[in-house]
Amino acid sequence: MTELPNSLTNDPAQSSPSAVAVVAAPSPAAPARRAHLTIRPSKPWKFVDLIEVWEFRDLLFSLAGRDLKLRYKQTILGVAWVVLQPLLGALIFTFVFGVLGHMKSSGTPYFVLSFAGLLGWNLFANTISRSSTCMVANSNLVSKVFFPRVILPVASSLSVIVDFCCAFCVLLILLLIYRVNPGVGILLLPIWIAIMLMAALGIGMVTSALAVSYRDIQYILPVFMQMLMYASPVGYSLASVHAKLLKDHKLWVYPWYCANPLTGMLSAIRWSLLGRGHLLVGPTVWSAACAIILFASGLMLFKKMERRFADVI
Repeated sequence: MTELPNSLTNDPAQSSPSAVAVVAAPSPAAPARRAHLTIRPSKPWKFVDLIEVWEFRDLLFSLAGRDLKLRYKQTILGVAWVVLQPLLGALIFTFVFGVLGHMKSSGTPYFVLSFAGLLGWNLFANTISRSSTCMVANSNLVSKVFFPRVILPVASSLSVIVDFCCAFCVLLILLLIYRVNPGVGILLLPIWIAIMLMAALGIGMVTSALAVSYRDIQYILPVFMQMLMYASPVGYSLASVHAKLLKDHKLWVYPWYCANPLTGMLSAIRWSLLGRGHLLVGPTVWSAACAIILFASGLMLFKKMERRFADVI
């Protein structure tokens, strides 16, 4: 039998060379999609991702506003407590240190001097006390919702800044009444406030992270803050301490007293507000360096302990 040519066969693969090419050609592979989110284990020592915190800024401001509303809810005097607390404290300090202790005030009314010291101290102390309990107080959010945990202590500090601004307005009225001119030094006040907040936030982040596992922090911290207040120039000036030590021939204690990071910062705040005396460069630089170290250490320690918050709290 004669074999038919390829053009007359019924097999389409053999009858058309072009058909063979179409069938044999491999189908093009689908383009690979790049991952939008990559989850990697965090490093043992790493700073908080500040870009991620900025992305959750709406939550930050919402938590700060909620803190302000809940703090004075169902109170008779309401926001007036922001003003009454430093006023009453300044009256007590004036009687104890000014009248009974005969502390010098360098020509400034002692009530104004005490109020200015309490203004800086309350900013520091309230930031620590409110940020140290923020993790435990918001345990439902921490255990169920994802967000940068560092937002909680930062939101607490924002509400404290609002209280500071209210008390600062009262101080301006007192300066007008007693005719105290702060001078150009008041322009440096935002710098001292920022440094004070850095130190307070650094301590607050560490204590809030420790409070998740060790609830003893809420009992230890108030005692520590009370002792620190009397060891700092809050109700008295640093110049009166120097004069007292010089009179008693114990001037060797003065450098140790200035080793307290709050000494230089409170003195700088009082100098900017009252315009009396001189800015002590050495204690101020030391306080600023300690504040930066505390803030950086707080960020790193908070980030290191953050991964176990939801499991332990």
